[in-house]
Amino acid sequence: MFYHPTDLFDLGQTEHRLLFEGVEYPWDPLKRLVDYIRTHLQPIQRHSTVGQAYIGANVFIGEGTVVEHGAMIVGPAIIGRNCQIRHNAYIRENVIVGNNCVVGNSCEIKHSVLFNNAQVPHFNYVGDSILGYRAHLGAGAVLSNIKLAPENVWVEMDGRCIDSGLRKFGSLVGDNTDIGCNSVLNPGSIIGRGALLYPNLSWRGILPANMIAKNRAPQDVSIRRPRHE
Repeated sequence: MFYHPTDLFDLGQTEHRLLFEGVEYPWDPLKRLVDYIRTHLQPIQRHSTVGQAYIGANVFIGEGTVVEHGAMIVGPAIIGRNCQIRHNAYIRENVIVGNNCVVGNSCEIKHSVLFNNAQVPHFNYVGDSILGYRAHLGAGAVLSNIKLAPENVWVEMDGRCIDSGLRKFGSLVGDNTDIGCNSVLNPGSIIGRGALLYPNLSWRGILPANMIAKNRAPQDVSIRRPRHE
């Protein structure tokens, strides 16, 4: 199936709709991200801080957002209203975070876009990716963004392999998706709206909308006995 950004994301749930207009492929906004932020960023900070946090000069933070102790926001970055940037969160270069989002403890985000209400709450890595409206990552879920082989990330779509043109490209995670704890999305993965990945899954490729990917690894169940028997 061929995907357009509107097949994955409700563009009414971001204040950065222009980033997605006129693109051919749904990962193309990542190619525009640096220039878009450079053009639209106004470094104003209207948040409140709990404790001490590092916030770079080229950062916008909206009203009602709380930045907790130990967080580091390098920038350039645009962070929306009423977000939680929790303890030890690390937001690197060229990041857009929507309204009502959570970036949690020990999470790292770089060169990525989060739509409104996206949640990256515990021990997550999000690199060169787009997370849709109400997308949720379970604890420890990782969006890997670079192949081990020294080449661009390719995506198989409509029965053909397409060169994304990106050496670093993580995942496109559609609206209302849920990625289970400790799952890994390999580079170039596309997760359709409303899809669900079970915990501890290593996923590669496209998961269509409203589908569930399960890990059915066998489990050994035995009777519990005292050690001396």
